[in-house]
Amino acid sequence: MADIEYLKKVATQVRRDIIRMIADAQSGHPGGALGCADFLVALYFEVLRHDPANWTMEGRGQDVFHLSNGHISAAWYSVLARSGYFPISELGTFRRINSRLQGHPATQEGLPGIRVASGSLGQGLSVGIGMALGKKLNNDPYLVYTLHGDGELEEGQIWEAAMFAAAKKVDNLIATVDYNDKQIDGPVHKVLDLGDLEAKWRAFGWEVLKADGNDMEQIVNTLYQAREMTGKGKPILILMKTVMGKGVDFMENDHRWHGKPPTQEQKELALKQLPETLGDY
Repeated sequence: MADIEYLKKVATQVRRDIIRMIADAQSGHPGGALGCADFLVALYFEVLRHDPANWTMEGRGQDVFHLSNGHISAAWYSVLARSGYFPISELGTFRRINSRLQGHPATQEGLPGIRVASGSLGQGLSVGIGMALGKKLNNDPYLVYTLHGDGELEEGQIWEAAMFAAAKKVDNLIATVDYNDKQIDGPVHKVLDLGDLEAKWRAFGWEVLKADGNDMEQIVNTLYQAREMTGKGKPILILMKTVMGKGVDFMENDHRWHGKPPTQEQKELALKQLPETLGDY
């Protein structure tokens, strides 16, 4: 049984990390990172079957995760550190020269938890499919999870991958779309309306679940439900509604915080809304 209150505390601390990392570096993408904090905490601290102490690039015998919308790296780095992949103190090096915590996740620095460089949008579903097929070839019964932005779905490669995954019955894959209806230039429905995403993914041959990605109990339950649906011939898609900038009132639902760091004054205002729960780095 998931300890929902504990997971909420972790998510609050992750949001503090995000604000401090991006403000101190004066570079980064706070909006989507704050919105996806609950999902990443639910995944890494509850659902994902993984062992940080025995992490390998191949990921055999463990579930693996790939962040396709790599610009929200601050959230992922915080969750990786706080779940044991590398020292929490290293979060203070975010986006600094020679840091392993690059603005977009990269592999050349050898940061545990990162298997594929990401941030060039549209490629992550293809990567996840490759990982999932590799597990099938190795008779590895564990799963592959991916996360994508809704604006990222404007990339054609996503839909080629979606068609392929269904046609080839890649049923050990759970993809999640962060559906906050915000991208760098404005509301997604105004930049390029995606239409009925649930109907689209179903038409492409996927099983589709919907969840409130900022309701910890609901996202945990949905992730477990998705896991129960694997191995039945279809890939799984979670359409996850979130609030960009969740947890910081002046950032919420504002696309301008897609890639703008807060000032030091804004940082302090944000941190007052996010109480320290696990200890700052």
